[in-house]
Amino acid sequence: MYRQGDVLIVPVSESAVPPGTDRLPRQPRDARGRLVLALGEVTGHAHAVVGPGTLVRESGPFGAAYLHLPDGGRVVHEEHAAIPLPKGWYRVVRQREYVPGAVRVVAD
Repeated sequence: MYRQGDVLIVPVSESAVPPGTDRLPRQPRDARGRLVLALGEVTGHAHAVVGPGTLVRESGPFGAAYLHLPDGGRVVHEEHAAIPLPKGWYRVVRQREYVPGAVRVVAD
């Protein structure tokens, strides 16, 4: 497993990727050509992947996200060290927090 800030990246085997994942909408790359895993609402900084690949997300704030890196890649962020990722499939999980009466995705 890999963690960068409030983002957890969990390797999964191709057989463990849920059926229908290939039909989820592909997330676009940002203006810098990166796949953004999480964008900091406060700072504007991004946890992003550099390298060839695709990122798909289920709808909703707690929807699952899957990252496919056919050649590997790197997770980058303006305030963290880069993390190299080997080729393969990953589930991307945003950290959540409890506030009285609700659960929400951590704001960065």
